[in-house]
Amino acid sequence: MRSSVKQAGLLPIAITFFLLFVTADVVPIPAAAAATTENELLDVKTEPGGGVRAVAHLIFPGKPELIQSMLTDYVHWPDLFEVRMRMTDLKIHDDVAMTDIRIEHALLPGERRLITESRTLPDGGLVTDLVGGDFKRYHRVWRLAPIDGGAKTRADFELVVWIDTLVPDWLVALGTRRELEAHFRIVKEKAAARSTSGK
Repeated sequence: MRSSVKQAGLLPIAITFFLLFVTADVVPIPAAAAATTENELLDVKTEPGGGVRAVAHLIFPGKPELIQSMLTDYVHWPDLFEVRMRMTDLKIHDDVAMTDIRIEHALLPGERRLITESRTLPDGGLVTDLVGGDFKRYHRVWRLAPIDGGAKTRADFELVVWIDTLVPDWLVALGTRRELEAHFRIVKEKAAARSTSGK
């Protein structure tokens, strides 16, 4: 009986794994970092102690102030991702934003709760750390700097995430890479549109 229950619990993971590779055209993560576009980099790998680490170097259209305003528009954070998420609570006090987000992901059953605190960095950027929820670790840093006379922004990004789940870290890493590629693309598109409109 226990064996059949255990197998039934692993079936959705096996199906998701199959769909991830067959329908999404995903390839295994190379050992070296892969370039997203010229002068850009995204490296996603598992952590020896558990979880996943992602490092990226990106170029966004628009000034750092524009990118900063998008990253700190906490109410609209879900709009910057393809993964389904919803903001259930937001409190801002003394420039510290506490957010309570529920995330739906194809790799994970149901919703996952992520509670974080975010602080802006003096030289431009944002650091976000785990407060609670269904994660063992969550640490994200954005560092922003002007390039091309201030017309564009160079962004250095780091994310360390460890979800409380039975899904193996290498599979979470694959999903994380796809999510980040979509996230960066959305931020670029929105930044380009706002730069063009002058808003």
